[in-house]
Order: sequence, then structure tokens, then C-alpha cells
Amino acid sequence: MFVLKTGSSYKWPVSFMQPSDGGIKEKQTFDAEFKRLSQARINEIQSSAQKRIEAADDGKIIDDDITDLSVADEILCGWSGVVDSDGEPIPFTKATKKQLLDIPMVGAALIEAYFNSLIEEKKGN
Repeated sequence: MFVLKTGSSYKWPVSFMQPSDGGIKEKQTFDAEFKRLSQARINEIQSSAQKRIEAADDGKIIDDDITDLSVADEILCGWSGVVDSDGEPIPFTKATKKQLLDIPMVGAALIEAYFNSLIEEKKGN
């Protein structure tokens, strides 16, 4: 059975590598709560990304309102598994969201996880 009206968000795991002391990278993980975007909005984001890639290949820069950071900000509407240095959970607020998105590679990891969540897994033989 397919339920046409679903919730406005869903949780999905996010992971990324973060530089650490000693020249190593540590895997960081948390569960993001993603906003469900319409197919039209997803197409708009993908089209913008493709145009930016093509422009970059030609050595150009496109001034576009749709950036990785703006998309990450748009899709992230909650989280679990984000903690402070004492292991205490950090609540999701506008301020803590901004703080998280300011960390290098987090925005890209969020976008990758979001679009991976939309792709049907290929089945093996």
C-alpha cells in the first residue's frame, strides 16, 4: 500500500570525515532530519548544480542563489546524535544549525546523504 500523504520530514544517517590531530581524519556520524522537497524543487537544485559544474569546467563562475550551503540549510530541519565535548546532546535551533553548517564538509555531506536517500538501491544478482 502506498500512502500519498506522508510526513513532512524523515531521518537519515549522515557521515563525513573530519581532520583530527596527528594528520588523521576521523569519521563523524549523526542522523539528520530532512525536509521532504517536491520533485520540482529537487529538479531545480539539480539543474543549478549541473550549470555550476559546466561553468566551472569552462573556468567560469555562475552567480546563483542555490548554493550547497543554502540547500543544506533548506533540507536540514532537525537532528539526533549531535553532541558537545561532554557527550551531551545539542538541541536543534537556528543558532546550532548555523554552527553545524559552518563546519567544513558538513554541508556537502548533508546534500550527499539527502540525494542518496532519494536513490533506489541497485539490487545484486
